[in-house]
Amino acid sequence: MATHVSSRKRARQAEKRRIRNRGIRSGVRSLVKTVREVMESGGAESAALVRQAEGAIRRASSKGVLTKKQASRKVSRLARRAHQLASAKG
Repeated sequence: MATHVSSRKRARQAEKRRIRNRGIRSGVRSLVKTVREVMESGGAESAALVRQAEGAIRRASSKGVLTKKQASRKVSRLARRAHQLASAKG
C-alpha cells in the first residue's frame, strides 16, 4: 500500500477513475450488443441505434476510457455490419 500522502491520494484518484471507466465501458458494451442483436433480427430502428452507439463510443474515447483507435475500429465495424445487412435486405 502507498505510504506517502501524495501516493495515497493518487491511489484514491485511480480507484475513482477505475470505477467510473468500468461503468462507461460496460454501457458501451451493452449498447453495442443491443445494436448487434437488433441488426441481426432485422429491426427497423437499427440505424438510429447505430448512431446512438457511435455517440457513446466517441464519448468514451473523449473521456479516455477507450483509445481513439479502439473507438474508430468499433464504430467502423458497427457501421460496416449495418451497411452489409441493409444491402442484403434491399
